[in-house]
Amino acid sequence: MPKVLVATEKPFAPAAVEQIKNVFDKAGYELTLLEKYSDASELLAAVADVDAMIIRSDKATKEVLNAAKQLKVIVRAGAGYDNIDLAAASANGVVAMNTPGQNSNAVAELALGMMVFMARNQYNGKAGTELRGKKLGIHAYGHVGKLVGDIARGFGMEIFAFDPFIPKEAIEKDSVTVVNSAEALYETCQYISLHIPANDKTKKSINFELLSKMPKNAVLVNTARKEVIDEEDLLKLMAEREDFTYISDIAPDCKEEIAEKHEGRFFFTPKKMGAQTAEANINAGIAAATQIVNFLEKGDTTFQVNK
Repeated sequence: MPKVLVATEKPFAPAAVEQIKNVFDKAGYELTLLEKYSDASELLAAVADVDAMIIRSDKATKEVLNAAKQLKVIVRAGAGYDNIDLAAASANGVVAMNTPGQNSNAVAELALGMMVFMARNQYNGKAGTELRGKKLGIHAYGHVGKLVGDIARGFGMEIFAFDPFIPKEAIEKDSVTVVNSAEALYETCQYISLHIPANDKTKKSINFELLSKMPKNAVLVNTARKEVIDEEDLLKLMAEREDFTYISDIAPDCKEEIAEKHEGRFFFTPKKMGAQTAEANINAGIAAATQIVNFLEKGDTTFQVNK
């Protein structure tokens, strides 16, 4: 009987856990939960004898993967997978997967919700601005980016996108104007919604040179990863341009300095909130469980990220 570990420092909702359990019960698998753990040693002990593993924001480091002697597959319940050491997974013969698209609507709704919140001056009673007629640039037009465009179109925004990995025709069919560079996107759009992953090429790529191209009253919305922002450059830009606003669902390391110097020009959620809806919680958990069963029973590697 395969043994599956769900290791979640930030646990799934009870309803999600129940449905994950149902998937594994039907498959005849044993399920073990490690929730709200406070020390990495607990995770190291828990992975010792499991065949499969589901994580959320938990770190699947080289040490963890080396300790998981029987592990065959690990699934990150969500789109990003930078919390898995892919090289270590491959070295140990472990298939690493994500669950793309399961959290997308939750993230997209949050991005637009934060735009409205800031456009209306955080609902402080003072007159704000409207999103209708404003130009929105979507930086990376994947699952989330596409949904951001769909929702923003309902607000009457003019949508632009840059994504060198998706055919121009596929984006244009959504009534989105495609630009041929990140620079062109930023110099065109008052609002930019970031959806790029954090990797060696993208970390700190959102820098002063790029952001300074944005039009007056620029708003940067980051529901991707904080690592893609060059924080020194962000501070420099916010100091030089009093019209620039930064919104994110994960606070930067320089949060305190921004709060001290730039009141009213930023908003950060208390923790990473993009996937924090009941629906996304359940969708990602079920998808992760189903992918494990499909891999162990059929060898299905559709969502493998360490090929």
